[in-house]
Amino acid sequence: MIQITRRETFNAAHRLYNPKWTKEKNFEVFGPCSRIHGHNWELFVTVEGEVQEDTGFVIDLKLLRDIMREHIVNKVDHTYLNEDVDFLSGQLPSTENFAIAIWKILYPILMDNYGVVLAKIKLTETDNHFVEYYGK
Repeated sequence: MIQITRRETFNAAHRLYNPKWTKEKNFEVFGPCSRIHGHNWELFVTVEGEVQEDTGFVIDLKLLRDIMREHIVNKVDHTYLNEDVDFLSGQLPSTENFAIAIWKILYPILMDNYGVVLAKIKLTETDNHFVEYYGK
């Protein structure tokens, strides 16, 4: 098995805010992130599989790019994650929850249609922090 990773970027705003709490409690827990703010996100999708003899690829990276754009990037780019993105509806759009939601979308698409295993989602929110999710 070998792994290969594709990176895509997008811009999106969010707010870390629990509606069950007061404004003060939200600020105490989330600080300035309890206000609407935006990021230049980076999404890294790592897949794993066997190298195909005919192509030398695990998956064609143009195909992986198109999948990432169609199912994730085009749906989140220049949006307000808290309200505009169906697959995050009802969730606090933390980087952790966002990465898990992306996994849930891409895993079956990649496995069922292209025979590759989604190995990791890496989602970078800022230069200083990111999450890596490997599924359950």
